[in-house]
Amino acid sequence: MVRRPGVSARYIVSGGGASLMGNSVAGVVMPLVLLSRTGDVLAAGCLALICAVPQVLAGILGGALLDRLNRRDVAVASDLVSAACVAALPVVDAVAGLSFGWFVLFGVLGAVGDVPGMTARDTLLPAVAERDRRDLQSFVGVQQTVESVVTVVGPAFAAIAMGAFGPINALWITSGLSVLAVLAMLTVPRGVGGAHLPSRGKGRAPRLLLREALRDAGRGFSLLVRGDRLLLSSVALALLLVMAVGGFQGLVLPAYYSSMGTPELVGFVTSACSLGTLVGSLVYTRFALDLSRRLWYVLSFLGMSCGIAVIGLLPDLPLMIAGAAVLGFSAGPLAALLNFFVFDSVPEVDRGSVLGTQNALYLAASPASMFLCSAMVTAFGLRAASLLLIASWTALAVFALSMKTMRRI
Repeated sequence: MVRRPGVSARYIVSGGGASLMGNSVAGVVMPLVLLSRTGDVLAAGCLALICAVPQVLAGILGGALLDRLNRRDVAVASDLVSAACVAALPVVDAVAGLSFGWFVLFGVLGAVGDVPGMTARDTLLPAVAERDRRDLQSFVGVQQTVESVVTVVGPAFAAIAMGAFGPINALWITSGLSVLAVLAMLTVPRGVGGAHLPSRGKGRAPRLLLREALRDAGRGFSLLVRGDRLLLSSVALALLLVMAVGGFQGLVLPAYYSSMGTPELVGFVTSACSLGTLVGSLVYTRFALDLSRRLWYVLSFLGMSCGIAVIGLLPDLPLMIAGAAVLGFSAGPLAALLNFFVFDSVPEVDRGSVLGTQNALYLAASPASMFLCSAMVTAFGLRAASLLLIASWTALAVFALSMKTMRRI
């Protein structure tokens, strides 16, 4: 059988892009649907926090199972669960009307499906890069670029869809994109998904698989926390990045523009941030090996600080878009660089359990940030809470730039 270089890479990037596109649309639409049905900012934060619990559990356990199951098959199953959960929301709304309980039910089920799928695609990257003879650092940059393109189109498309069909009907788009992700991932050779274990996971009883997965999950967490300091620092800093961006995009901006009666503007501001991430990722992909990693690191943090300062002031739309673009441009190289450190620090045999723990923490970070933001907005008001976020990020950026571990990268 003749292997065509790059085929697997195109398939996995296409499948991941379709899945991320659906999540990008949902990330804009879901908070606005919840706010329109409940009118409670704190409810949005509570929902995010409630869904974070199964996300963490599914990420840790699912990541460990990925070291014993076919990773492509897990990605397919995950997108099927996501498609079903999102499609259920407009159906329930039409039949019985959505309440907070329905959001919790389908949010929890969707969270259980999302994390293992995302981890499965991540763990496939090194195997695909090796199979297609690609440099891993550059391939991670390409993946980041594709994800940035998707996240540019997704929020803008969500804004247009909400304007044309309404927020609740726009959820059908998210479900359809998850189905497209399934079709794309089915074209990835199944052997790629199971190449890491020719024998493990075959013929195992479910109870034994679960026991071994729990053991591997503990090992993955131990490697993440007690292993290489660069690995731990990279994951911790990426968590801060996710929390900063997630707090603004997931709660502050939806609450701000909903109060102004222009919720669709959230999509355009988010697209500006994503467009900046795309450009920043392209620049990083082109010059990744020409500049020192330390220089990429410092410039990214300084740029993100400037962007967050502008957004946090809640200015008029043109300046808001400019701040979002600066934030995204600076976050793109930093995300790719931190991801490379993680991939480069984890052995193949433990990659599923370690990345499962990492992704679970990432997905829990944004809801935790949203809950804290909702509590601050409820207690102090929107503008005061936004200023507190600026102060918090500034302190964290100073800490990140002074870390001894990241001085030696």
